[in-house]
Amino acid sequence: MARSRLYSLIAVACLAGYVWLIYLHTYVGTSKQPTICMIKNITSVPCPSCGTSRSVILIMEGDYIDALKMNPLGFIISCILLVCPLWILADLMMRGNSFLQFYHAVESFLRIRWVAVMMITLVVTNWIWNIMKGI
Repeated sequence: MARSRLYSLIAVACLAGYVWLIYLHTYVGTSKQPTICMIKNITSVPCPSCGTSRSVILIMEGDYIDALKMNPLGFIISCILLVCPLWILADLMMRGNSFLQFYHAVESFLRIRWVAVMMITLVVTNWIWNIMKGI
């Protein structure tokens, strides 16, 4: 993927994430949030990422244990939302491409069969955990 396209895509995705989190935190709160999950809306079964927004909000509030219980993916998303925009901004200011190189390295790493199997296993395990919790 080209540098400008990747950086734009990540920036827009992070912006959308910030807007969604601000909306949920400001207008809805953490107790009863709307779901945009099509899987859950259609089947009433939570998807592997159900609870991630609530987890990120709990992290923002400093409640790390409940965030971990809600959905561990919240920690990954929080890191992405914090690090990626700053890294991209630094690359743009210094005319570098370290984020692009990191992206390609991670993409290559995830294509290794045992790594892909491990990641899929973790996602499926998280999905089973979400179903058992009744998110």
